[in-house]
Amino acid sequence: MSTELLTLLFFGSLFLFVFLGAPLAFVLGGVSSVFLYCTWGIDGFFLIGGRVWSTMNSFTLVSIPLFILMALILERTGIADALYRMMHLWIGNVRGGLAVGTVVICTIFAAMVGISGAAVVSMAAVALPAMLDRGYDKKLALGSINAGGGLGILIPPSVVMIIYALNTGTSVGALFAAGIMPGILLATLVSLYILLRCWLQPELAPALPDHEKGDWNEKFRALRAVLLPMGIVMMVLGSILSGIATPTEGAAIGVLGALIAALVHGSFSISMLRQALLKTLAISGMIMWIMIGAQVFSTAYNAMGAQSFIMDLVANIPGGAVGALVVMLTIVFLLGMVLDPIGIMLITLPVFSPIVSQYGFDPVWFGILFVIMMEVGYMTPPFGFNLFYLKGAAPPEISMGDIYKSVGPYVAVIIAGLVLIAVFPQIALWLPGVLHE
Repeated sequence: MSTELLTLLFFGSLFLFVFLGAPLAFVLGGVSSVFLYCTWGIDGFFLIGGRVWSTMNSFTLVSIPLFILMALILERTGIADALYRMMHLWIGNVRGGLAVGTVVICTIFAAMVGISGAAVVSMAAVALPAMLDRGYDKKLALGSINAGGGLGILIPPSVVMIIYALNTGTSVGALFAAGIMPGILLATLVSLYILLRCWLQPELAPALPDHEKGDWNEKFRALRAVLLPMGIVMMVLGSILSGIATPTEGAAIGVLGALIAALVHGSFSISMLRQALLKTLAISGMIMWIMIGAQVFSTAYNAMGAQSFIMDLVANIPGGAVGALVVMLTIVFLLGMVLDPIGIMLITLPVFSPIVSQYGFDPVWFGILFVIMMEVGYMTPPFGFNLFYLKGAAPPEISMGDIYKSVGPYVAVIIAGLVLIAVFPQIALWLPGVLHE
C-alpha cells in the first residue's frame, strides 16, 4: 500500500472515531496501534514503550496536576468577588467599565492559574449578574467573559503551554516569558473594543448610578483585593522567570499561595481541599491518558513515513512560509470548533513540528501563535470549552444561543491581535530575549 493511501486512511480513521464520540485517548492509541502493527508488525510496539516511558518520566509533567490543583483551590477562595468589587468602584462609572474590569480580572486570574475555566466560571457567577442587573447588553457582557477567560491558556502559567513544550522540545520558561506581552496586548485590544463600542452605542453599557460609585476611602480600601493575587503571581511567575524555580517547583509554590489565599479569605476547609484534590485527579488522569495515546499516534505517524508525505504536501502550498503558516493556523482554528484543545495539540504537533523546522520559524514564536489560535478554539462554537463553562455558571435565563451570538466580534479582535504578533514577532520574543541574555 502506498504511503499516500496509508496516510489518508490513518487520519481518516482517527477523525471518524473522534466524530463518532469515542474517547480521544483510546482513539489515538487504538487506531495508531492497528496501523503501526500493519506497517511494522509486532516490533512496532517496542518503539511505543520507549516513547511513552520517555514522556511520562519527564519532571515537568508533575507541574500539570499542581497547576490544576492551584486553579481549583483559587476558584473557591473568594478572590474573584474581592477583585470585582474593586473594579466596580474604580472603573464602573465609565461606560463599559464593568466589562473592561471583567477582562482585567480575567487577566489577573490568568497570571495566577494555568487553565481557562477558573476565570470564566468565577466571572460568570460574580460579574455577569452584576452587569445584567445594571442594564448591560447581554452579548457584550457574555463576550467579555468569554474572551477574557481565554487568556488563561496564554498568560503564564499555562497547562497548554507545558503540554506544547513537552511535545516540541521547546523551553517552558521561554514560552512562559513569550506569553506575557501577547496576553497583555490581547487584553488591551479587547478592552479598547469594549470602550469604543460603548462610546458609539452608549445604551449597551450604562455607567453606574452615583450611589454605587463609592468615596475615595472606599476605593483605596478596595485596592487591598489586589495584594493577594499579585503576591501569588510574584510567587509563581517571579520564581520561574527569574530562574529561582523550575516550572514544576513554581507550580508547587503556587499551590502553597492558593492555600494561603483560601485561609486569608476564610474559605479553607478539609471538604473543599478534598473536592479540589479529587477533581485534580480526574482532570490529570484524563490528560495523562491522552498524552499516552498521543505518543502511540506520534510513533505510528513517523513509522509509516507519513511525515515526509505531509511535508511534501505542504511544500506545494502557494505562498511558501506564509502560506504554510496560514494553513497550519487555519487547521487549528477549524479543529478548535469541534475538538478538545489538548487533543488538537497532540494530533497536530507531530505533523506541524517538522514543517516549523523546515521553514525556519522560531518555535517559541510559533508556539504563541498556536496557543492564541487554541484560545480562539476555546471560545468558538459549537464545542469551545469556554462556551460550556459559561453556560454552566450563568443565570438560567442565559441560553446557549445567547452565548453563541456573543462570540463573533471578540474572535475578530483576538485574530487581529494574532496577525499583529505574526507580523511583529518581537511582541512575543522580546521578553524571552531579555530574560535569557
